[in-house]
Amino acid sequence: MSNNDSRAALVLSIEIVLMRRGGPQYHQVLAKLENYYDCRIFDCFEHPEYLGAVIKEVYPNDYQKIIDEFKIELDEMAAQKEIAEFLKSLEN
Repeated sequence: MSNNDSRAALVLSIEIVLMRRGGPQYHQVLAKLENYYDCRIFDCFEHPEYLGAVIKEVYPNDYQKIIDEFKIELDEMAAQKEIAEFLKSLEN
């Protein structure tokens, strides 16, 4: 799988998990990424710390559950090097 395919799968999984948790919070995540870092979820592949900080702010009590949901949604792709590194950086 190419790097772009990995990114697309990761972004889709993140969006699915966040949308399942509710539209208003999902839109808060998007707005905060834009306002704080001038980026979108797709851009967070290179800067997972941006996404991590925003998710911690929007979902302070559910942060680890959300990371776990990302892993479940990604299934076997979570073991791919780039994606595993991304998820690991979110957990730190």
